[in-house]
Amino acid sequence: MMHYLHTMLRVSDPEATVRFFELLGLRETRRFDSEQGRFTLIFLAADEDSRGVGERASAEVELTYNWPPEDGSAPEVYTGGRNFGHLAYRVDDIYETCARLQAGGVTINRPPRDGHMAFVRSPDGISVELLQKGEHKAPAEPWASMPNTGEW
Repeated sequence: MMHYLHTMLRVSDPEATVRFFELLGLRETRRFDSEQGRFTLIFLAADEDSRGVGERASAEVELTYNWPPEDGSAPEVYTGGRNFGHLAYRVDDIYETCARLQAGGVTINRPPRDGHMAFVRSPDGISVELLQKGEHKAPAEPWASMPNTGEW
């Protein structure tokens, strides 16, 4: 079983983008700043999909703002669809899902080494994130030692 989670978009002006989505009728449900990773994640949802401030909605837009480089160089400019990040789905068993996809000829670009997250790509190159439902699974082979392949 699968459950749609979110679509991730990279943004260059998070507050302007939040205002845009608020005009569309979405509202911010939660925000996360990562000092170490130098990024901010902002989640928005329509009222019908929302469960309340700070709670994960049933379907969200994730805005990812990558902070400007510390060395003062220019921030990345997203071109050619690079601002679109990925689709995300929660799955009942990440190992079974990845094994089924792999058996069907799909490359596992980022294997679920952590028992929690994997990435694959559609035939058109759309990145799809798979997240384990509930607790992370214990690391298991062949996934635990499998390297990344290509882009994800």
